[in-house]
Amino acid sequence: MIQLKSHTLNFHFEAGTSRGVLTQKTSYFIRIEQDGRTGIGEAGPLRGLSPEFEEDCSASFQKIINQLPELPRTIAEIPAYLENIPFSFPSLRMAIEMAILDWMQGGLGQYFNNFFSTQEAPIPINGLIWMGNPSFMREQIDAKLAAGYNCLKLKIGAIDFDQEIEILREIRARYNSTDLSIRVDANGAFSVPEATEKLERLAQFDLHSIEQPIRAGQWEAMHDLCAQNILPIALDEELIGVENREELLNAIKPPYIILKPSLLGGFHATRLWIAAAEAQGIAWWITSALESNIGLQAIAQFTAEFDNPLPQGLGTGQLYSNNFESGLYIQQGNIFQKSGLQRATPFD
Repeated sequence: MIQLKSHTLNFHFEAGTSRGVLTQKTSYFIRIEQDGRTGIGEAGPLRGLSPEFEEDCSASFQKIINQLPELPRTIAEIPAYLENIPFSFPSLRMAIEMAILDWMQGGLGQYFNNFFSTQEAPIPINGLIWMGNPSFMREQIDAKLAAGYNCLKLKIGAIDFDQEIEILREIRARYNSTDLSIRVDANGAFSVPEATEKLERLAQFDLHSIEQPIRAGQWEAMHDLCAQNILPIALDEELIGVENREELLNAIKPPYIILKPSLLGGFHATRLWIAAAEAQGIAWWITSALESNIGLQAIAQFTAEFDNPLPQGLGTGQLYSNNFESGLYIQQGNIFQKSGLQRATPFD
């Protein structure tokens, strides 16, 4: 039996991006129950990004779920099983894959068995700074630095660019690039004609990288920006909905790609992106995409399957006022799995 239930998550604050301000976000949870075991998965489609996004995805998700065949019996069978879900429903693919992995391994929230999920070692993460007025952004920065982060990611592109430059200048006046790594994420906010000049202004602050400086789908323009090597570019939205992974990476040749399993179709799909990137010498890191603590825990465990020393983007669970109890905690810029694998779910 497969159940579906939605849950609307409320932000603690107005979360600004270049695509608008977020105050709520709905996730859809899958519960598999069979052979005396259960499994939980989360689909978190995002407005403006996820191809399957609707104001209420319940009906379209339920229609696909009703047509799914009998569950696979081994992990090796999962990729073929996911082909029963259209490629244009990446977050639902993620939820089904997640629920099956949980179901197969006892239904306690251990999706992967590795150094992280068995509480042996943490994963380094970046501290996310949301867009807002300058005082709000400075407040977030001070809090993250006080909490021990040595890598910050700043959302840019929504407020005045000169103000964003001044915020970066203030940070660099206090911390050099050896002590603090800074990533910025433009979410495609720059136009092609202005992108080079803006990258040059940002480059003076010795940034680690910039995510998606121009909107997705402009392969030739993005290739040219990468080739100029003003500032290392990381592709993010560019990957969503793309099946010809090798062609995209070969056409653009980015230094980095950023992988969001919920937007790419799940864990197996993310592994394919990693393999394609590494074959071309492209570095990568994994980022959550505003999932609840349930999805975040699965993504964190998946991230630990790889030997990747770069800080990952796994800290979104603290954004919501009505999140589920977390199996994770953050300390000194690292994320840890708590002892034990108990969890709350929307089906409780």
